[in-house]
Formats: sequence, structure tokens, C-alpha cells
Amino acid sequence: MGELRGVIAGARRVVVKIGSSSLTGPDGHLSVPLVTALADVLAAERKAGRQIILVTSGAIAAGIGPMGLPRRPRDLEMQQAAASVGQGLLVAAYTAAFARHGLTTGQVLLTSDDMVRRTHYGNAQRALNRLLDLGIVPIVNENDTVATDEIRFGDNDRLAALVATVAHAHALVLLTDVDGLYTAAPDTPGAERIVDVTSAEDIAGIDVSRRGSTVGTGGMITKLEAASLATNSGVAVVLTSAAKAADALAGRDVGTLFHVTGKRDTTRLQWLAHAAKMRGGFVLDDGAARAVRGRRASLLAAGVVEVRGTFEAGEPVEMLTRNGAVVARGFSGFSAEEAARMKGLSTHALREQLGDAFARELIHIDDLVVL
Repeated sequence: MGELRGVIAGARRVVVKIGSSSLTGPDGHLSVPLVTALADVLAAERKAGRQIILVTSGAIAAGIGPMGLPRRPRDLEMQQAAASVGQGLLVAAYTAAFARHGLTTGQVLLTSDDMVRRTHYGNAQRALNRLLDLGIVPIVNENDTVATDEIRFGDNDRLAALVATVAHAHALVLLTDVDGLYTAAPDTPGAERIVDVTSAEDIAGIDVSRRGSTVGTGGMITKLEAASLATNSGVAVVLTSAAKAADALAGRDVGTLFHVTGKRDTTRLQWLAHAAKMRGGFVLDDGAARAVRGRRASLLAAGVVEVRGTFEAGEPVEMLTRNGAVVARGFSGFSAEEAARMKGLSTHALREQLGDAFARELIHIDDLVVL
């Protein structure tokens, strides 16, 4: 076992993500044997002393068969209905599979809003930590039953990377229906498995645009984005097939290893930079843009020339230059309506015209991340 693969084998807290295509049969029904096989592998790791968080797709796919649908629905309402039917089947299968090993599971349903709002982020972090401390295996999925296009992750690869960040995980294992990243589509003559990725240059020019199965939402592109997000946050990543999960967790030479490229960053601002869907934004004058970008200063109303979008206090917004370049993202301290009244005013003018409650920054330095 190589030294770098040993990082995976030695990781005490690991997030494992599995896609829909690895859990369902050709007919679109949830495959209990596939669920059981994965649970067997993860239960062995848990009993060996490792903490495992499972991020699973499959709720919508599991609902396809029972609802008599010919394929994954495309409209949002039917997706929500299928998730409602399938989620119970999915969790029941995992619960039974882990119970065979004397292990208890706990369901955690998330939306992207849970990952960027201050209180929700803390709640998710505490819930995962407590479940792990109690010896419970958290089963995480996007809350597809209530998620809308505005608050959904879009794929569970990104969700898994963000869960790995918030949970202080040491490694992320992405399980899919191919056994690694290849120099071309795996069925292309001459395609070779890429063993290690140390930087974006290692995979520059590789075509990963082809979609996978009809029951999943992602593809190789979403997995590479998730790997980038995780490794930039100090989390090592292995991408391989579900059949090789045990080998990947043992640090054997399977799949593709994505090396850590950044420092461990477990703050909610990491989520803001990568996961949040912006509700609106502030256009800054040149001086404010320099202050935010260069000195990492709070955003004051005096430096805002325009307020865009509709948002409430605490929601994520962008800070842009006059020509539209994004300088930073942050959580607005005021609603769009309030901010429109405040723009261009000094702190003294805010106090005089609007009252003491408005005599503060639009976005505090602790609530913004420079991009």
C-alpha cells in the first residue's frame, strides 16, 4: 500500500457517497442486495473503529418502481412525490442491513439552505457529531421531498463533499458505476485509469461530459467538482466503483486518488463559497471593492451603488464590481428592501436618517468570503 493511499486507510472519519445507479437494478427498483452489500462493507469499517457517514442517492430512484413510472420523472412535483415514496424504502433497507451487524442508523435530510445559514449549519454539524459519538451511522440524503430548484444541491456528489467538510472528515470515498477516472470514456479503446490527481493540470483536456445512467442526476463532471471542493478543504478523495468500496477504504490501489490541495477549512464560509445559491447582490464602488478584496473589510452601505435581487436578512448575496465581476459572497445583515434605503449612506447618516438599528455594516467581515 502506497504512502499516499495510506491516508485513506488511516482516516478515522470517512464520508462515503453512493449513487443511484449503484443501488438500483435495470428496472429502476431499489436493489436490496446492493444496499446490503454496501452496508456489510461499511459495518466492518465501523466495527474496526472508524466513523462512517453515508451519503446516499436513491430516494427518487427507489420510488420509480412502486409508483409505476417508466423512468425518472423530469418535473419537480413528480420528483418530490417519488422521493416521498422512495425515501422510506431506502432508509428501511439500510436500517435492516446495518441491524444485521448490530448497528443503528440515523437519517439526516438536508437542503443547501441547511448548509449556508448560520443556525442551520451549526445544527447539521452538531447532529452529525452527536450521531457519530453515539456510535450511530448517519445516513444522509438531500431532502428531495421538499427541495425546490432554488434550495437543492442538484446532485449528491457536492452534498457529500460539503458533508465531509462540515463533519471534519479526513477522507471522502465517491462510489459510482465506473471504477475510476479514465483518460477517455472507459469503453474507449486505449483508455487508461488515472491513478492519482494532484492538481487540475493532471486532468486537463479529459472529456468527462458524457452522462451516466438514467436514474442518477450527476455524472463525472459533478464528481470532479466534488473532489475539487473536498481536496481544496483538506479532505482526500477516492473515486471508484461500489464493488471496490472495501479496497478503496483499505487504501489499496483502486480507483483514482485526488490529493489534498488546500488547508482544512470547516467553516460555514466554505459552504458559502461553493454551495449557496445567491439570492441577490450588492454592486460596489471602486473603493468598497478594493476594501473588501484587499483588506478583507466589512461591507459598509456607503460603498454600495446598487442593490439587486430580492432577499431577506441572513440570506447569501454576491458583492460585485461595477462591471459585474464577483468580488466576494456573504450573508446580508439586512433585507434587499432595507439595503436599498441604506445604500450610499455613511454610518452617521444611517443613524440620523434611519435610526441606530441601521448604523452598522451591511455584511460583517465574519460573514463574507472573498473569491
